Amino acid sequence: MTETITGDDAHLWLEDVAGERALTWVRERNAETSSALTGGDRFTDTFEGIRAVLDADDRIPMIAWHGERVYNLWKDGEHPRGLWRRTTLEDYRRDEPAWQTVLDLDALAAAEDENWVWQGVTFLRTGPLAGEHRALVSLSRGGADAAVVREFDLDALEFVKDGFTLPEAKSDVGWIDADRVFVGTDTGPGSMTSSGYPRQIRVWTRGQALADAPVIFEASPDDVAARAGIDPSADGLRAVIRRSVDFFHAERYLYDGTTLTKLDVPDDAGVDLHREWLLVRVRTDWEVGEVTHPAGSLLITRLEDYLAGDRDLTVLFTPDPRTSLSSADWTRTGLVLVLLADVQSRLELLSFRDGEWHKTVLGAELGQTDVWDTNPDADEQYLLLSSGFTLPPTLRHGVLGGDAPTILKQGPAYFPADGITTRQFFATSADGTQVPYFVVGRPDAGPGPTLLSGYGGFEVSRVPSYNSIIGRGWLARGGTYVVANIRGGGEYGPAWHRSALREKRPRAYEDFAAVAADLVERGITTRDQLGIEGGSNGGLLMGVMLTRYPELFGAIVCAVPLLDMRRYHLLLAGASWMAEYGDPDDPDDWAYLSLFSPYQNVRPAVPYPPTLITTSTRDDRVHPGHARKMVARLREHGKDVAYYENIEGGHGGAADNAQLAYKWALAFEFLWRTLGDREA
Repeated sequence: MTETITGDDAHLWLEDVAGERALTWVRERNAETSSALTGGDRFTDTFEGIRAVLDADDRIPMIAWHGERVYNLWKDGEHPRGLWRRTTLEDYRRDEPAWQTVLDLDALAAAEDENWVWQGVTFLRTGPLAGEHRALVSLSRGGADAAVVREFDLDALEFVKDGFTLPEAKSDVGWIDADRVFVGTDTGPGSMTSSGYPRQIRVWTRGQALADAPVIFEASPDDVAARAGIDPSADGLRAVIRRSVDFFHAERYLYDGTTLTKLDVPDDAGVDLHREWLLVRVRTDWEVGEVTHPAGSLLITRLEDYLAGDRDLTVLFTPDPRTSLSSADWTRTGLVLVLLADVQSRLELLSFRDGEWHKTVLGAELGQTDVWDTNPDADEQYLLLSSGFTLPPTLRHGVLGGDAPTILKQGPAYFPADGITTRQFFATSADGTQVPYFVVGRPDAGPGPTLLSGYGGFEVSRVPSYNSIIGRGWLARGGTYVVANIRGGGEYGPAWHRSALREKRPRAYEDFAAVAADLVERGITTRDQLGIEGGSNGGLLMGVMLTRYPELFGAIVCAVPLLDMRRYHLLLAGASWMAEYGDPDDPDDWAYLSLFSPYQNVRPAVPYPPTLITTSTRDDRVHPGHARKMVARLREHGKDVAYYENIEGGHGGAADNAQLAYKWALAFEFLWRTLGDREA
């Protein structure tokens, strides 16, 4: 019988993130784990090898367009926090581009005695100062989601004195024009939702006190968030205000500076406005007149006609049982679609000519490919990033309606891939569903140490991609790596996600268990040699595997996890995920949550595989109390569990490359000792 968590929970005190008693416990566990795992040559070699590839000078400097130039955030050994820099696309094609430094984050952190971590930038894209003139830069202390926002002058390359500035908070801010911004932030009681995100949207004018900025929209306290964004492709002021009722449902309103007009589209659909077009990505079957558009379809129409009542929608994509839409990105007048067919990508380029949408297909010759960026304001350019488990990344540049995309940059190989192949198999889950998974390794090696990874939530797809960390730390040492495409993800569209939603969540866990069993049946590994790893929602997956299927695994690595599903909705951003998992305060929801919530299902008499749990003190998305309390509970029952909590890093678990390398080196050393060679 599952345990009911009350105020008497012996480990509740570990939810005090910065409490001295809790941090003392964290330091003790960190010291134990570091002492146990870091003493040997293998750990040192692994750490240095991972650090070397993360800091390597020959990595592809990934870019984003803005105005006439491309921007890049570069981290290496000399710049652990990063150099924000820019160049032209023409110069970027050279082997050694002439980068101009825009902002040196390490120098800024030193000058201001702050642990700044880059969180992002919002460029001004409307009005006379549009282009490369002004930006809003978000800086996080230690990698948390909460950030400081400061206005930056892209001409003078300095922060704007008395410019738009917000103190640390989970803010949402975006330009209207050079002297006005939309802002949602913590301005006191009532300004944030129960999920910890902005509830109010204000129009803030330069020189005005934030408290005096008028509120133009307010969501309900129990909504996830409210946010506003300008549409720079429109003639005149057009903004979209989004009221996120829960993680998957939202109301949208068009705002022209004075009037709010509700957009009559399904509240679970994806919506995008660009120039004269309204793009709708359907998540559940949508009946329009006498036509039913199936979930996963992509539809388009002219916005002006739609607002006038016309429901003549053009179908750009319709899914089939094996093919789904992964993404749709605008160029100036066209679209680039990425499709997944049994988790293998295919691209379609759509152009509007002579009153019709025309399609060009880019097939398998590009390998596994995603759209990296487009330039929707200036022209028809797009960037594609292709890679595979053993195929280093290639960045390509294309022009819609032009020749085939050409190579801009190719990344080097960071681990030897000779003899390593990628194979796809399908496991049969408990209800008969066929679940795809990829196996990366030497096919003739026989049963050996194998690392199985999964996620299975929030319609997130796991597709083949080059991972130098996995390559250096696992594949190069003879391990086999496996990625499971379990339900809850988006590999087969919205239906694949919904089939593991809320009370159906156990389907995802059955899928993962089926893949684990299939690996053993195929002779790829044995139970004692099979390790698993996952983070965030994937950390919850690891916790369920530990408590529900412990007999299947030899070792478990669980990162930044949700584990206490009785209290998750009360901790940090947890309330925003109730549409995915359910409401623990609802007895009907708790009836199914209680059956798999890992913290409530630890059993003293059940033998569990050795487990490493990691998190970050600065994670203000998934509360570190989940990981802390789970470790404490396992320890009190004498289970084999190690723990490491990085003080910095936010939900990513690391604030710089050195911290990331250390975290992964710990995980690999733990796995090799448990599954393979037990010598340090």
